[in-house]
Amino acid sequence: MKQRDLQLMKAIGLTYWQIRKPGFFPEQEQPMIDLPDTCQLLFVCDEELDEHDRWLFGRILGSMKLTPEQALCIPAAAVEQVREHHLKWCWVAGCEAAHPAGCQLLTSPSLKSMHTNPGAKKALWQQICSYDA
Repeated sequence: MKQRDLQLMKAIGLTYWQIRKPGFFPEQEQPMIDLPDTCQLLFVCDEELDEHDRWLFGRILGSMKLTPEQALCIPAAAVEQVREHHLKWCWVAGCEAAHPAGCQLLTSPSLKSMHTNPGAKKALWQQICSYDA
């Protein structure tokens, strides 16, 4: 990708993109992800969130005293592309992924499955509370 294209994408706020068929571009480097300084929670999830999932996500963020503006959602494959960060939390939901060093790790089933699984919500809450102790 040309430098001008990269600058344009950054100017409109696109900090991460993924090539659908990377086999067509074997020499293409994966872009690095620069997290904003305000980002406190990295949400790692491979599923597309619907309105109900976003509502639950917002409720959980609120219980952690965070706002949606302080969180960023990325797919598991993109975690390795995260550069230096100021993250406090990394929440891996419904997938397997490494997490950036230096932050508190939360793991849970996907948000879709948490809607009907109070035990999963409780387990997530216990993880959150364990870091406050």
